[in-house]
Amino acid sequence: MESSNDGLASHEVELESFQRQVADRFHHLASVPSDELLSLPWVRKLLDVFLCCQEEFRIILFNNKAQVMKPPMDRLIADFYERTVKALDVCNAIRDGIEQIRQWLKLLEIVLCALGDSNVTNNTYNNNNNNNNCYQRTLGEGQFRRAKKALIDLAIGMLDEKDSSQSLAHRNRSFGRNNNSSSHSKDHHHRSLGHFRSLSWSVSRSWSAARQLQAIGNNLAVPRGNEVVVTNGLAMPVYTMGCVLMFVMWALVAAIPCQDRGLQVHFYVPRQFSWATPILSLHERIMEESKKRDRKNACGLLREIYQMEKCSRLLGELADSVQFPLSEEKEREVRQRVKELGQVCNAMKEGLEPLERQVREVFHRIVHSRTEGLNSLGRHNSE
Repeated sequence: MESSNDGLASHEVELESFQRQVADRFHHLASVPSDELLSLPWVRKLLDVFLCCQEEFRIILFNNKAQVMKPPMDRLIADFYERTVKALDVCNAIRDGIEQIRQWLKLLEIVLCALGDSNVTNNTYNNNNNNNNCYQRTLGEGQFRRAKKALIDLAIGMLDEKDSSQSLAHRNRSFGRNNNSSSHSKDHHHRSLGHFRSLSWSVSRSWSAARQLQAIGNNLAVPRGNEVVVTNGLAMPVYTMGCVLMFVMWALVAAIPCQDRGLQVHFYVPRQFSWATPILSLHERIMEESKKRDRKNACGLLREIYQMEKCSRLLGELADSVQFPLSEEKEREVRQRVKELGQVCNAMKEGLEPLERQVREVFHRIVHSRTEGLNSLGRHNSE
């Protein structure tokens, strides 16, 4: 009897620890100042939090295999895995959004090469702020024409969200498989925009991030009292992980350009949960950010995207106002704007690679966890 009581106490400690860990991690995410929220480092921390929660949740299920196989827990777990399947396409869409940002960076490379140091290459954005190489070349009308064309292309790409969010989908790549065909015509590329492939299904041009988020959150309800009792408390971490999955996918869609990224998705968590307050606070802050006048039509709320758009717009306005030959004062102003743009590009370029690796890791972790869980359920049903 004593060992049974010890086991029950240990089980309760495990479940309480999970709830506390989720709360602590989101409190840390919510403690950042406004100028760090939705930045590349913050989004990476968010994905770290998800991966940690996912692993702890997996361990809880592993330690309670017998209970997981019983009704209604088997149904709750099956519902959770269905949500994770829908999250896979969000991961694919986010990866394509990252590729889209890389294409914007290529346009800005043209600007930096035209108006900056003649030694600028695809691998550097003139980090050496103390050298004077960028003053060795006189800026002429040809360089400005080239830079202005790239800036116009960038502005069109960043404003026309519906089209630009699909501009790279002809690659038809995903974390699950690659399409290496290079013989498609330009017209075929146009027709196939938006067709991503995932381990779950192909995402068509009509695919919508907003609808996908709605599907992830559909029927995500707080467990009833009898469900908590019958499942020996395991219904609570399932609900908690469902809310974590929903919020993380929503935040990714808010930050990174993707197809039909409407953020008006119903998201409610009772404040009785220790982790509810920081998650709801973050949700409110992100929604407020999306309503700001200069962010309403943004293709993504990532802070570095905002900085990129702002710097390129200011440089474009300056380029439109110049007269030739350039005065020394106007040239210094142009050089300064180019320097600021280069710094923004550096920050973006350095942050995209680790972000993509983390999104890839989230994708594969979801697949592995779901496969492991379904295999366990399948073995139990066959016995």
